[in-house]
Amino acid sequence: MKPQLKTIVLALLALLAAAVSPNLFVAAEAGYSTLNTLAVELLVPSIVFLAIVMAVTWFSGERQLFRQIRTGMLAGLIGTIGLEIVREIGFHLGGMPGDLPELMGVLLLDRFAQGPNVLSDIAGWAYHFWNGASFGIIYSLFVGRGRYWIGTIYGILVGTGFVLSPVVVALGVGYFGVDFGWGFPVTVYIAHIAFGTILGWLVFSWNEGQKSVVSGVVMLISKRGSAKSTEVK
Repeated sequence: MKPQLKTIVLALLALLAAAVSPNLFVAAEAGYSTLNTLAVELLVPSIVFLAIVMAVTWFSGERQLFRQIRTGMLAGLIGTIGLEIVREIGFHLGGMPGDLPELMGVLLLDRFAQGPNVLSDIAGWAYHFWNGASFGIIYSLFVGRGRYWIGTIYGILVGTGFVLSPVVVALGVGYFGVDFGWGFPVTVYIAHIAFGTILGWLVFSWNEGQKSVVSGVVMLISKRGSAKSTEVK
């Protein structure tokens, strides 16, 4: 496999693995399955698969791609701290109907009837931060280095996806939180703006020289198209 093609394939596999986690809570709240089942069948395998992809990038000499994935992961984790600071403030001020990581933990360990405990809280927070890391990986691979303000836009888009998802319906607040009050969308958007801005700044600072996987795909297609045109001539 040619070097550029190998890089693109590995990047796409990493994107595929990272995209699993953020969609599972949404799928569970949409009624496709329980979060507990989805975690066993999809979440754990996707994390293992991503670890394998990262190992392959390292040992096959794709060190730049490895660093790009790692940067997105770390930046996403740090960005989630910013998100959580805002969300916790909003929650304690009455802007959120409940503690989302706590709910995630209850659903992950199938404790809806029993309620939360220490283990479910740990699981919920771990899953929540892994979602942040996953969004970070996706961002890093898609934009390369980008600009910090692109991260802000990304955060707004992620927040919009949340307030339009089946999760808000399941929480009983309605789309954009219209049935709960203005505090809900304000909290969600400020939290995701904080997440996206921190993510964008860190990726911009750490991903120097890194390219977007999208631009790599476009370049590869254009090169192949040029090669075919030359052959025809």
